Parts: sequence; C-alpha cells; structure tokens
Amino acid sequence: MPLSPTLTQVTDRIIERSAQARQTYMDRMKRAADEGPRRAHLTCGNQAHAYAAMGDDKGALAAGRAANIGIVTAYNDMLSAHQPFATYPDRIKAAARAKGGTAQVAGGVPAMCDGVTQGQVGMELSLFSRDVIALAAGVSLSHNTYDAAIYLGVCDKIVPGLVIAAATFGYIPALFLPAGPMTSGLPNDEKARVRQEFATGECNRDDLMAAEMASYHGPGTCTFYGTANSNQMLMEFMGLHLPGSSFVNPNTPLRDALTDYGAERALEITALGNDYRPASQVLDEKAFVNGMVGLMATGGSTNLLLHLPAMARAAGVHITTEDFADLSHVVPLMTKVYPNGLADVNHFHAAGGLGYVIGDLLDQGLLHDDVTTVAGDTLSDYTQEPKLRDGKLSFEAGTKTSFNDKILRPATDPFQTTGGVSHMHGNLGSGVMKVSAVAPERRIIEAPARVFQTQEAVKKAFQAGEFTSDTVVVVRFQGPKSNGMPELHNLTPVLAVLQDRGLKVALVTDGRMSGASGKVPAAIHVAPEAAQGGPLSKLQDGDMVRVDAEAGTLDVLDVSVLDRPAATPDLSDNGHGVGRELFQVFRDTVGDADSGAGVVV
Repeated sequence: MPLSPTLTQVTDRIIERSAQARQTYMDRMKRAADEGPRRAHLTCGNQAHAYAAMGDDKGALAAGRAANIGIVTAYNDMLSAHQPFATYPDRIKAAARAKGGTAQVAGGVPAMCDGVTQGQVGMELSLFSRDVIALAAGVSLSHNTYDAAIYLGVCDKIVPGLVIAAATFGYIPALFLPAGPMTSGLPNDEKARVRQEFATGECNRDDLMAAEMASYHGPGTCTFYGTANSNQMLMEFMGLHLPGSSFVNPNTPLRDALTDYGAERALEITALGNDYRPASQVLDEKAFVNGMVGLMATGGSTNLLLHLPAMARAAGVHITTEDFADLSHVVPLMTKVYPNGLADVNHFHAAGGLGYVIGDLLDQGLLHDDVTTVAGDTLSDYTQEPKLRDGKLSFEAGTKTSFNDKILRPATDPFQTTGGVSHMHGNLGSGVMKVSAVAPERRIIEAPARVFQTQEAVKKAFQAGEFTSDTVVVVRFQGPKSNGMPELHNLTPVLAVLQDRGLKVALVTDGRMSGASGKVPAAIHVAPEAAQGGPLSKLQDGDMVRVDAEAGTLDVLDVSVLDRPAATPDLSDNGHGVGRELFQVFRDTVGDADSGAGVVV
C-alpha cells in the first residue's frame, strides 16, 4: 500500500524544517567518521592507561585491528528493570572475545526510579536526570577508544538520555540492549482499585503495601505500559533494538542469547567491518516519524512527547507537537494495555506484540520501511520474532494474526480510529492529553476552575470534601523552570474517585503526569508555563474553563481573565533539599515543554 499522505506530509515538513540543522549535524558526523577508528588518535601513553586492566584482551586492543565496544550501563540494583544488567558486561565481553573483538565498560550513568520518587521531593530531579544521563554518557565515551557503543538502559529518562548521547556520538554505531519486563504479578486494575480504596479510607496501609508488593515483585520492567515500556517500543520502531527483543523476560535463555547476539552485531556494524551503520544514519527524520507513529498506535506514555523532541534535536531533527497531533489523526489505536486496558505487556507480547503492530502499520502505509536500523535496511526486519532452536538464535517471520483481539487489533479494525494523544491549544496555552484511556463521554468538560500550586493541596481539598460538583483542577507552577516538572501521579487516584462518584473532572497543569496516567482527562505540559507568566498564572478559582480533547482546545471562557497580573508565588523552597541545590543551573536554563524541556540540546 502507498504511504499515507499525512505521513508523507509530516515527514516532508520535518525534513524541510530541519534541513540546516540536520546538514550541520551530518557534516560533523562525517568529519568524525573520516578520522577513522578512535584509538588511532591516542598516544601510546593514552592507550596504555586505557588497556592496563584488560588482561588477555590487551594484545587485541593494542593492535587496534579488532573492533572495541564501549558499554554504557545504567545498572543499579534498586531499579528492578536495571538489576538484570549486572551480568550483561561479562556476557558482552565474552561474546565479543569469541568473535575476535573486545568490549569495555566505558562508564555508568545514573538511573532513578520514578516509582520510588512519586510524590516525593526527589521527583523534582527526575526530568533533569535525562540531561545528566546524556552528559554522563558523553563523559564515558570521551576516552575515544570505542568503535561502537552498547547502551544498557530501560526506564523513563534513561533511554532518552542515552539516545541523546548516541546521537552526539553518532559517528559510531549504537545498539540498545533491554532487560525485559518482570513476569506478571497482581493485575494492574486490581492494584488501581486498592489505591483508590486507600485514597478514600476504605483500606489501610498494610492492604496497600501488600497490593503494591504483589504488583512490583521481581526483576524486570514494571509490566504496565508506562514510560519505561513505551521506551522499549520506541527503540524497536526506531531500529535501535534487535527485532522482537523488547519484551523478552529477564534471566531466560532467549534473553541471554539476544544479549550475546547484540554484542556480535555491534562488532559487525563498526567502520572496521563491511556493514558500517553509525547511529547518525539510523537516527534520521524517518526514524523519528516512525517512533511517533508507534507512540500513537500503542497509546504510549505522554512523557515521550517531551523526550522525542529532545532526542531528535540531538540528531539535528526538529519535531513539534503539531507533528504528533497530525499523525494522531491518521494512526489508529491498535492496543489495549494497562492503563488503557486490563492486559500487561507480557499479555501484549504473547498476543503478537510489536512485530505484529509494525507489520500491520507497514501494510497500511503508516510507517517508513526504507530506514537504516541496527538489524538491516528495512523496518520490515522488525516483523520478525527471535527464537531459540537447539540452543541457537534465529529470527523468524512473526505472526500476521492477533492472538487476542481484546489486547491487539489490526489497523483496519482498531480500538479507535485515531491515536492515543491529542494536541491541546487555546488561550490557556499549548499542551497534550493522553486520550487512549479516557472514555469518549469524558473528553469534553466545561466547569469552574479550582486553582492549586501543589498536588498535596489538591489531596487536602479532596480529603476535606471540597469537590462536590464538576471541576477543572488547575495545578500550576509545576513546569520545568518552577521545580523541574515532577510527575503528578498522586493525583490520579483522587481524581479517579471523583469521576467514579459521577462528577466530570479534568486536570490542567504545566507539569507532567505519569506514563501510567489513565482515565481522567489531563491537559498537561501546558506552555508557556506559569512561572514564565503563562496564562495559567492568570486563573483564579471559579473561572470557567473548557477542556475539549475532541476539538483539541483548552480555553478560559472569559478572555478578560488574561488581562490580570500574573500570580507570583514564592518558589524559594524548590531550590534546596534532596540534591535540588545542585540543579539550579538546570532550572535557570531549561527549555519549554513544547520543545522537549531540554538543557543540553
């Protein structure tokens, strides 16, 4: 089938918009690649320092004829998704050595868990950790001794930060190896029910703790379709993973085989071989368009609407919220995975997974097939599934049929005909809403505003019984310049309870919601943010606000409100405690949410 006209139009305008920046970037990458293998430019003393602890690999490293892989790892054993990475470096080194190459741990990057910091002060460092990760990966690779890089990372800000680094070092190949999701535990809808019961006092903390521990119970990524698993989807759609590798469980023979083959493939695609695939060629305009399509088709995390523009800019590609919105109009929602449905990512993978989604979208002309990936020269390679046959890894044709149409449907019979994200714009600014989990009858609300500065204040008002009618809850001064743009995940149970009581409610904020945000309509990432005098800073309790996700509008009905002076709250407490002192320079220099809220790009 020919390409969708909308897909072509969006891609063409991104190419045109990015032409100068992309050419400058590619010229820079070419100059770096033309210099040849990195190690050739080190002195003997430089190299001796780099190889001193490498034992039997010293000879191969010093000769410089075999490729050397730099491993950038986000391992720590506090994150369940990253704990499996403890064994990866040794496996990668052994696999590389067996093929005549070498591998070294180039460095580690920080990896924080938003599940641990939800509702806590530490969450104010979360978004900025993406830029710290990019910087740390840059330091790791700056030793200039690597012919390819393997990136070990999964969760929310970690993959985007690593992709920014991969683009920056785009003259060498980049291959991402995931850890996979934990096995299924307590069903996600049951966990959500207990959370709502705790919010209303119907169960105690022991009950809540038991439910949470039964849900998050072992090594691997959390099983709901939040930001971490949306990242894994993105790496396949953009050709940085091996085909079909995202949702293979940790500590299984297939997972180990994929890790070994990832090392082998990284050696094959260096400039020293015959299949050179630098990251700069993989990370082009079409790859980012494919990533946006994947986000829409799977109803992924709204956090990627911040991360994708930042990742793209590192590769000289400029994408906007309008690009997301236009693609959302033509890309159908093909999946129902929690919070958009009852299934988790293990059920999704069993039903046909990403290979099925990619294949079906290709058949409908909704993806670019002619792209460079770490696996080959077409995205069609990602319709394959990895299999272990007699202990050997092979990639075989994936299913063209969904094994569960309550989880996964074809693009011609989707859960909804448009994608999972709506671009919101109006006299209150520009934002986004994840609509894939919001019932159609809840997508339009016109009601008086209640204005808050913190999510804690919203919870106190709820506990005091102050919400008795339809309400648009406005939580402002939560943008990147105010406090680092923490997720406001703790609002989800409270607002869901109000909804279940029959009220129409919506959230409007210049902050973020969790990648697991669900059934409550939430216009988020609103820019300009209130701290910059944006329209949200003019609102007062009682102002009539209309949130219309169908039309994509976000307005205060009385436009004279916008003539009021901006509220100027005291934000001084946001600058200290739990490391916030170290990040003032980030708050001072961060970009707007609609351009990715970036610091380093």
